[in-house]
Formats: sequence, C-alpha cells, structure tokens
Amino acid sequence: MLKTVPYRPSRTSKEIKIFWISLLFILALTQITAQTKMSPPEATALRKEVKNRAEATTTITSDFSQYKHLDFLENDIESKGKLAFKAPDLVRWEYIEPFDYSVLFKDQTLYINDDGNKSNLDVGSSKIFKQLNQLITASIRGDMFDESKFFIEYFKKGGNSLVYFLPKDNQLSEIIKAFHLTFNDKAEVIGVKMIEPSDDYTKIEFANRKVNESISDAVFNQ
Repeated sequence: MLKTVPYRPSRTSKEIKIFWISLLFILALTQITAQTKMSPPEATALRKEVKNRAEATTTITSDFSQYKHLDFLENDIESKGKLAFKAPDLVRWEYIEPFDYSVLFKDQTLYINDDGNKSNLDVGSSKIFKQLNQLITASIRGDMFDESKFFIEYFKKGGNSLVYFLPKDNQLSEIIKAFHLTFNDKAEVIGVKMIEPSDDYTKIEFANRKVNESISDAVFNQ
C-alpha cells in the first residue's frame, strides 16, 4: 500500500537566507527593546551620577507631553506644556494644549490657575500633599534614591535607565502605587510615570530640556 507523503515545497537558498536575516532582525529588535535588570555596581554608578547631576542643577526648563491613561477610555488623554524648576523647590507646570491651565508649587502652597480662575491649597498642612510636592521636585531633578521611603528596582532599556520606586508609606501608597523614572545616558530625567492603585497612570515625557539657565522670578508669580 502506498504511503501518502504531505507536500512540502522546497526552499531556495535565497528564501533560507531571507528567513535567517528576518529572524536575526527580530532577535536584535527584541534585545533593543527588552528590559533587563541592572547589576548592583551598575545601579550604584547610576545613583552616583544622578545625585551629582541633581546637586549641580539649579534650574530646569523643558517642554513636556503628558498622557493620562484611564482604563475606561479607549485613548489616553494627551496634553502639552512647559515646565520650569528653580532650586530648591519652585515648580511650575504650564499646560498650553488643549487648554490653558497652570500649577505652581511655591512656599508650601499649591497655586492653580484654570484659565483665569485662581485657587490655592496649603500643601504644608497636609502630610500627603507635602510628600507629593517633595516627590515631584525630586523626580524632576532625578534624585529620589531614598531606600528608607521606597522599594527601588533598577533596569536597563534601549540605552536608557529605568528605575521603579514603590512607596513604603501606607498613606502615600494609597494615592500612588509606583513612580517610574527614565534616565538617558547623561543621567537626565526624560520620563516620569506615576501609577495609581487602580493601575491608571500619568506619563510625562520631557523634551528640549535646558539646565542652569537664568529663570526670572516672574515665572513663579501666582
């Protein structure tokens, strides 16, 4: 009785070559985008470089794009604006798209200007808001490496460094599940991701960053 053999088309050497090139490309792409854990010496070197840069930083200005991810929405809410920071703790977020809105942290007070409608909140009277203000200031500078306040994990990804911060404070962790900071090869913060307990998150990406240039005090007027 004859046995039926399934038909298998033969591959030419050219097809085989294309196959291997494609496979190698996929593997290379995976390596580029993969997230790998840092060794202890690598994490130590990053902390030192970031801390040195933060201590030498007196002002920062930057454009930013913000993406607010909410689980029930199909698309993230995107907004754009400008950041201004002046040591030790002056921070202004000015949103210019899709609406005019600014937030200013100054003298233990949060000032909000919603298209001309102004309000303020005493940050110093609230432990949580005070911690949030400190976190925001530290995250902009990149100097958040406080193991008494956070569980910290270090990773490498696509030529950048990615650091996860998980708050140890129970009250703070009820508001923020984790902070993720992305550093470029110059140890500058290029991205911040704040994850809520619900896993909704806010992601901020910085561009056109300028450091230690003069900033007028008028920028921080409420």
